[in-house]
Amino acid sequence: MNAKRAAMAGAPGQVRIIGGAWRGSKLPVPALPGLRPTADRVRETLFNWLQPALPGARVLDLFAGSGALGFEAASRGAARVDLVEAAPAALAGLRESAARLGRDGSGGALVVHGAEALAFLAAEPGPWDIAFVDPPFAAGLWPAALAALSPRLVPGAFVYVEAPVAVAPGVPAAWRLHRELATREARAALYRVPTA
Repeated sequence: MNAKRAAMAGAPGQVRIIGGAWRGSKLPVPALPGLRPTADRVRETLFNWLQPALPGARVLDLFAGSGALGFEAASRGAARVDLVEAAPAALAGLRESAARLGRDGSGGALVVHGAEALAFLAAEPGPWDIAFVDPPFAAGLWPAALAALSPRLVPGAFVYVEAPVAVAPGVPAAWRLHRELATREARAALYRVPTA
């Protein structure tokens, strides 16, 4: 079965890290409802936008899934990346990838948390410099997640939000849109938290 047909059938697959110390490394993508790793073109554009802010940053990948965003950030110079995932199959893949990539010491520190996103935010104070918020689209978790995340961000933090094109994700009013792009399936937006 070719890769395209396997993806359409819901079979597990892989994504590759695009840049940085772990460029070309593969990450497993389990076949789970609602799991759709951010497209390569979108990831490449996003990390071009974020590159000046990544070295030394503390990063949160809140609905990690395959971990494509979090591992990409660590590969490109983030100091620490917290990957949060509740689904057991995805969590196992994150832990395996973190153990494998973390052994070479060339990327940032990776911490995998097996937790629901909102419970994690209730327990963890942060703060984070960059956050990725890309929940399963059918769950409608954007408003609750963004509201819980907001006080745990440093002034001037960047927040990436991925949502269906027709959905308003409920971003806090004080956040300013920094950059955005859209595909047929999703709107990818990068917001900036006020500096004061």
